[in-house]
Amino acid sequence: MISAKDTFYLVLRNRIAALNPARTMGLRGVTRPGVLVEENELATAEALPDVFRLRWTAVKLDTQGSMPLATMTCEIRYATAGNAGNGGMDRGRVLAQMDAELRAALSTTPQHAPKQRYTANSTQPTAMATNIFWSDAVFGATATDAERLERTATVQVYSYEEAGE
Repeated sequence: MISAKDTFYLVLRNRIAALNPARTMGLRGVTRPGVLVEENELATAEALPDVFRLRWTAVKLDTQGSMPLATMTCEIRYATAGNAGNGGMDRGRVLAQMDAELRAALSTTPQHAPKQRYTANSTQPTAMATNIFWSDAVFGATATDAERLERTATVQVYSYEEAGE
């Protein structure tokens, strides 16, 4: 399932970066696209604003077919306080822009990608035999936390488990 998670993250990150190259974050002294996987980062007391944060919350494995099919639930959380130059009075517009970016990145055809195996010892991923594919996002209600507007979108990511995974 790790390869499916990594592949989904990289597809989403690359699509968001193509849609909005300005959506970046600084993390540990490195500027990178504004998408991260919480389980792969050091714990922080406060969530980064204006960044898409992926959290894997559930896994179901169906072993009835010729290959086990994993269904993984990915919560994509994001929040904004708006732009400082506007005193945060545009936070609704900024949240709507993030909604549109996420919707576009997830619904762009194709809604699948070749599964890749990423290892720490290699600079290039290894192509695997199957694809990952995902559902449309289900967007939750807007929540307010102090000056921030927050939303969580949920996506189902599917992957056949290959031998050796």
